[in-house]
Amino acid sequence: MSEPTLQTVTWSDTARQARFDTWLGALRQAHRLVPGSLRPASADASFRRYLRIDDEAGTSRIIMDAPPDKEDCRPFVKVAGLMQTAGLLVPQILAWDEPQGFMLLDDLGRQTMMEVIDPARPEANQGLYLRALEALVAWQQASRPGVLPAYDEALLLRELQLFPDWYLGRHRGIAVEGSMRETLDATFRLIIARNLAAPTVYVHRDFMPRNLMIPGQPAEARLGVLDFQDAVHGPITYDIASLMRDAFLSWDEEVVLDITVRYWQAARKAGLPVDADFGEFWRAVEWMGLQRHLKVAGIFARLTLRDGKPKYLADTPRFIAYIRATARRYRELTPLLRLVDQVEGTAMTEAFSFGRS
Repeated sequence: MSEPTLQTVTWSDTARQARFDTWLGALRQAHRLVPGSLRPASADASFRRYLRIDDEAGTSRIIMDAPPDKEDCRPFVKVAGLMQTAGLLVPQILAWDEPQGFMLLDDLGRQTMMEVIDPARPEANQGLYLRALEALVAWQQASRPGVLPAYDEALLLRELQLFPDWYLGRHRGIAVEGSMRETLDATFRLIIARNLAAPTVYVHRDFMPRNLMIPGQPAEARLGVLDFQDAVHGPITYDIASLMRDAFLSWDEEVVLDITVRYWQAARKAGLPVDADFGEFWRAVEWMGLQRHLKVAGIFARLTLRDGKPKYLADTPRFIAYIRATARRYRELTPLLRLVDQVEGTAMTEAFSFGRS
């Protein structure tokens, strides 16, 4: 969570500000906090925001401001406990006012993995990605069924529906009906069937460099993990697809393959249920990534049109490119490729890396 230049904490709700001041005042002595050091830390795509505050020793802490009518902090608390038990580096919860949605956390650092990646030198980032894989494998090894919500057919379909509802319908102004609706329905059924065929583990659901932290303590080898409150139990292919087909950074396929192979090797060594054939596993990752890309295109449109956060829509072309790249590989996805090309005004190419599924 990097600090913006603006250092003033502003409130749109004066009543909530008053409740916050009271809550912070009550914590001040026990945690030796310095209220005058309060400043913004970051915001995310939800209604949560994060503030940074120092204690009298100069150690910084993070405050989560999550309005309870918009955000439920209980999944964050539950998953944080699961991740700590699994050996991951996640924020410690120092204080929590559940009814009001205020939480005091320790500070994992000020630099995300995204901020230290060198996009121009892929090989220079391998060490960072290997540290990310260590966290991912540890998280998946801790998996137990029935603990987290299932990433089931209903949830996968609900997410996919964001693409026609928000990207096509609201953003592009397209009436999704007739043959377009039929194409999407058939494609969604195919994607879901492929995704549900994968073995299941704990899924972070947004495992990417912006949510991985460079620890403030040099001796700490683990990357910090954030934004895990939406974790589910679902396809083992999801988080590696999320990591290597990032919302804000694209790598050449050679780099994506290299890190994905390294994950597959580490997962097999750890006894995780990945396919013994890497080619089959790679195809499953691609189909899982396709579900995520369609979903995120819809989410980014919704963030702009509903939530007033237009910066996210600027990255939508990255996801359209991901969708097209995967759809070009598989004949079953030719109707989707034609649909996207029609919407985007791009030329379809008849090039397939894989002639069969």
